[in-house]
Amino acid sequence: MTPDNGQPTPFNNRITKLFSIDFPIIQAGMIWASGWQLASAVGNAGGLGILGSGSMYPDVLREQILKCKSATNRPFGINVPLLYPDIDKHIQIILEEGVKIVFTSAGNPKTWTSVLKEKGVTVVHVVSSSKFAKKAEESGCDAVVAEGFEAGGHNGREETTTMVLIPAVVEAVQIPVIAAGGIGNGRQMLAAMVLGAEGVQMGSRFVASEEASSHINFKNKVIEAQEGDTQLTLKQLTPVRLMKNKFFQEVQDAQQKGATPEQLAALLGRARAKKGMYEGDLEEGELEIGQVSALFDSILPAGEIVKNVWNEFNELLLNPVKKF
Repeated sequence: MTPDNGQPTPFNNRITKLFSIDFPIIQAGMIWASGWQLASAVGNAGGLGILGSGSMYPDVLREQILKCKSATNRPFGINVPLLYPDIDKHIQIILEEGVKIVFTSAGNPKTWTSVLKEKGVTVVHVVSSSKFAKKAEESGCDAVVAEGFEAGGHNGREETTTMVLIPAVVEAVQIPVIAAGGIGNGRQMLAAMVLGAEGVQMGSRFVASEEASSHINFKNKVIEAQEGDTQLTLKQLTPVRLMKNKFFQEVQDAQQKGATPEQLAALLGRARAKKGMYEGDLEEGELEIGQVSALFDSILPAGEIVKNVWNEFNELLLNPVKKF
């Protein structure tokens, strides 16, 4: 709700309490997009900002944490994709710098959850099925992000959509569930909360923000996206949703010709995602983005995105059929 002074009223549920934030809106920790400028801007707006450590060397991660601390006095977290190298160094830096919120993904939550919890860190794991949500709960995670098939980046092999996944995960676990995948506005947030989620995580919407560290070419490509411009691919390796371009077509052609996982890995090579999303090569680079990008038409300040989503969510609580 918004009181007479025009400032949104902080929300109170298990997610806002868990992270000490005003609104249950979480910015995903995306590679090549989620630096300190974005994480601090989201935090200052009342949501939870997350640094995406998957595209950072350990020394870069430490620098980003220090800059984020100087830019906000609000909580922020780190996303740690467990399939990347140097995870032990990343965890050590997180503990040394006193970051108290970690989102793990793309791996077994048992690997680091107990280590982090012993140091007083709140741990959330990203899952794509009820089975993995239960494993995360059994591992001691404080919450899970249930990420549907619509999401950009690395995704689940089950191809379960968000509308099916969220109620299934809510039914399967007792810990709070954060919805992700195909969420970019207040209407979609309301739908996720009705399905039982207690918060939402948005990635693609924050890629198209002024503070995202992704290249302006990629941001412009995102807001130009139409329905059908993304597709899940590379299921033999690690499934990933990509925007269709020259590189994507090369991957599709290789798969149709029966390429082995080793051959596909060689085609990917090194720094393909950096080339596309950070350096702005829209043909040879890997462009990870979600289906919801088809709904965006502008690059906005991150704080404005948080405000818009929250205001729309609250207005629709009172009038669910309203059109914006």
